[in-house]
Amino acid sequence: MNPIQTLAISALPVIFAITLHEAAHGYVARHFGDLTAWQQGRVSLNPLRHVDLVGTIIVPGLILLISAGSFLFGWAKPVPVDFGRLRHPKSDMFWVAAAGPAANLLMALAWALVLKIVIATPEFMFAQAMQEMARVGIGINVTLMLLNLLPLPPLDGGRIAVSLLPPRAAWKFSHIEPYGLVILLALLFTGILERILGPLMGLTMLLIKIMFGI
Repeated sequence: MNPIQTLAISALPVIFAITLHEAAHGYVARHFGDLTAWQQGRVSLNPLRHVDLVGTIIVPGLILLISAGSFLFGWAKPVPVDFGRLRHPKSDMFWVAAAGPAANLLMALAWALVLKIVIATPEFMFAQAMQEMARVGIGINVTLMLLNLLPLPPLDGGRIAVSLLPPRAAWKFSHIEPYGLVILLALLFTGILERILGPLMGLTMLLIKIMFGI
């Protein structure tokens, strides 16, 4: 596929993967008592409410074009969560943080089901395009799920770790958050991030393929 075809096929799964991840945080936060996202209209399955022009459109699009579809990275507008308004802030933080990666897992499985159905109906006019779209959907959702589960604040995995650690250790660990993005970029550019995520992605993709027989 040429870069324009890659961009067209990837747009839908990428936007949903990034934005519904954020929406999931808002839904679960509302369930546990924090209405911040709800009051700002961010508890919605409408991707347009979560799209960030730079992070959801421009950056992923440029990366897709430059890498010819071999790499992808992006973000949505973070859903505001006031952990202090949760009924049980420390324990409820676990579920709010885990909601995003869980949403990506469900979307990866949904795209795998789409791929399974399309493969079984090859006469379908847009079968090839749908297969490629489904593969992108699986890949981007698995990537976002595993990336966000890294135990590094402010990623979801970091917040999960804070919710599980004893209070004193959690307080100390949370102080990493201001440097989290710098650490993540350092891991990315040194290749360490790929060495960490590569095997996990391979295993997860293999399990999905086995589960759906694709």
